[in-house]
Amino acid sequence: MSDCIFCKIVDGEIPANKVYEDEHFLAFHDIRPKAKIHVLVIPKKHIPTFMDIQEEDLTLIGKLHQVIQTVAKKLEIDETGFRVINNCKEHGGQEVYHLHYHVLGGEKLPI
Repeated sequence: MSDCIFCKIVDGEIPANKVYEDEHFLAFHDIRPKAKIHVLVIPKKHIPTFMDIQEEDLTLIGKLHQVIQTVAKKLEIDETGFRVINNCKEHGGQEVYHLHYHVLGGEKLPI
């Protein structure tokens, strides 16, 4: 998608502070962090929202959860804990319409 900021990051048109990258996924630091550690984990495939995940994406989404585990270990928050958030559509607070998960940690998070 040509106007998607995350697709532009995937394509290298916009720089990002990357934490993890492989053939199908990218994880990078959020530019407006809400916690000491705030990383976004995205599939490189453009899927607009959580509700747009199709049956053929289920393997990809399962692997995305493994990537989140890998990122948590790399950031050394796997033992102390972290939060994973997906905002879906306008009322859910989604700002970028490319499926992404927020991984927050590095400190005790408020409830």
